[in-house]
Amino acid sequence: MISFEAARAHVIERCTPLAPVEVGLDRALGRVLAETVVAREAVPPFDNSAMDGYAVRAADVATARSDRPVRLRVVGRILAGHPLAAEVGPGQAARIMTGAPMPPGADAVVVVERSEPVGDHEVDLFEAVAPGRHVRPAGDDVALGETVLTAGTLLTPAHLGVLATLANRQPLVVPRPTVAVMSTGDELVDHDGPLAPGQIRESNRPTLVAAATSFGLEAEDLGTVPDDLDRLRSALREAATTHDAVITTGGVSMGDVDLVKVVLAELADMAWMQVAIRPAKPFAFGLLDGTPVFGLPGNPVSSLVSLALLALPGLRTLAGRRDLDLPRVLARLTTEVGGRDDGRTAFVRARLEWTGDEFSAHPAGRQGSHQLSASADANALLVLDGPASSGDRVEAVLLRDPFANPSG
Repeated sequence: MISFEAARAHVIERCTPLAPVEVGLDRALGRVLAETVVAREAVPPFDNSAMDGYAVRAADVATARSDRPVRLRVVGRILAGHPLAAEVGPGQAARIMTGAPMPPGADAVVVVERSEPVGDHEVDLFEAVAPGRHVRPAGDDVALGETVLTAGTLLTPAHLGVLATLANRQPLVVPRPTVAVMSTGDELVDHDGPLAPGQIRESNRPTLVAAATSFGLEAEDLGTVPDDLDRLRSALREAATTHDAVITTGGVSMGDVDLVKVVLAELADMAWMQVAIRPAKPFAFGLLDGTPVFGLPGNPVSSLVSLALLALPGLRTLAGRRDLDLPRVLARLTTEVGGRDDGRTAFVRARLEWTGDEFSAHPAGRQGSHQLSASADANALLVLDGPASSGDRVEAVLLRDPFANPSG
């Protein structure tokens, strides 16, 4: 058997980030920035008011008090996007709105709550302010020439807002890999009609496509390919040509006599592994004309665990991401968990819940590698190298947000 760490490293070493492309901001979320972004202009580009009020010369209101206001002449009204052409001179003020550019001559703002209009052209101000009060100076957020985002940044909504602010609406990013998911076997059916003897309903593809999507990839369901050498060759070649990676399920165990194994051994440079984990012991990986191909086991739970633990680091490498693995946390067991000291690490499907100061964890149903429904509500995989007792703190791999409501 090969260790989990060695199998993971084998995959990562043979996956290369995809070539960067320019995309619009509407397609940049969740992509990795491929270039360092330097500000070509200041943000904000001009001094502007942080509050609704009156733009003034601070010296003119130095004596203003709650019981002794200073009266100034109002020379204009400034809205966001509409600068005041005139200068605010001594003894003058300008009505100003939040975000509006500061007028020439003014160096502070008295908030509207500390003012009282007098007629149409004068105002009493009841507060002294220092120069710069309630003023956002040019470059207060980003200075001209400042490095704002570095290559390798995984773009979040706030990053997209920063890029828009910096007039970078076509950022250079590493694209999300397109992943083809296919299953093989004459026994598999994709319809909801009656089953013929020996048939089973295909469930791996819907699970894997949804999981890959939730992990930040772009997955496509290519359907089931029958047990036919020519059709399987054609399907695999086509998938490898039109996608950045290919996932197959089934036919990777040592004892399998399966056409997918025959065809992949013929077309690709494959490594057939027995990984020291439970479930998902059988795993295959290789390159078909440079396209990564992941051979996952056929049991439903095994295929999902194999994707999450072994395929995902390679797929995220293609995407240029630094966070190759799913996040891990510590959780306290609420029950005893059996195990075997056989040199294999067990990944036990579990339900994690936040108790207020730590995560608690309990196994989610039966743990057979074929029993997907028994552990469908699991949000984590407990990492166990042997038996564990109630109260033990163990590591857990997060399959999804542990704070999410399982009922939606």
